[in-house]
Amino acid sequence: MSDKPVASPCNSICSLNDEDTCIGCFRTREEIREWSVLDDYQRLDVLVLCGERARQNNPFY
Repeated sequence: MSDKPVASPCNSICSLNDEDTCIGCFRTREEIREWSVLDDYQRLDVLVLCGERARQNNPFY
């Protein structure tokens, strides 16, 4: 791993949908809240989940 932490996927489109998932980065409320205490491996796991959620919402993502 790099010395730099895995960057947040936040793109400043911060709004939660009915499932408490951000419509901008596709993180859940809990994932957003916990991001700062996750290690890089946990952050990478969250990013994988974000990608899956993004594809569910938009197959062209």
